[in-house]
Amino acid sequence: MKIGIVGSGLMGAKLGRLWAACGHDVTFSYSRNKAKLERLADESGARHGSIAKATAGADAILLAVHWSRVQDVLSQAGDLAGQVILNCSLPLNDANTEMVVGMTTSGAEELARMRPQARWVSCFNTTPSESFAPVFARKGQAFAPQVFVCGDDLGAKQTAAALIRDIGFEALETGGLRNARFIEPFAMATVELAYVQPGGPALVYRFEKLRA
Repeated sequence: MKIGIVGSGLMGAKLGRLWAACGHDVTFSYSRNKAKLERLADESGARHGSIAKATAGADAILLAVHWSRVQDVLSQAGDLAGQVILNCSLPLNDANTEMVVGMTTSGAEELARMRPQARWVSCFNTTPSESFAPVFARKGQAFAPQVFVCGDDLGAKQTAAALIRDIGFEALETGGLRNARFIEPFAMATVELAYVQPGGPALVYRFEKLRA
């Protein structure tokens, strides 16, 4: 699968590396440090380039930038018509301490309004990046931890689910994109659990329905 990574911080770099390790054709883009993009590509056997290069003809695009960068990114990406976009960006303030969008809408819904012809899926934004490598290393060994997946396009969610399985997680179907307004605030609880409470940041979760 051809995957464009837009944003090469913790989320984009780690997921891009692992997808490249699975054999996907990965292109990293959008970093203030060109040398970092080159290093990521060299270390992963991937490519690097502009946002336009990363997104052109991509089977899936990962949007992994700070909320303050979204407008800049979308202006460079074009209309993204018909393309599958996995959004892991959260609508946080500059200090990453408060949600700036919520309850009556969500960051995911606002992105869909900005590029209505794209096929949006919200995922990975409630999962600390520190969990990716250990989950990948344990892939197939036990019950997989879960990642919330919400969106209005079934085909796009199926693409996202396949890429989530490649990392070693299980996609947890969480309904339409509207439900992102309830899922995104949950990320603040995972921040508390991963980075404030003891035990380390490699936090995962799995929901189960009990059988009578």
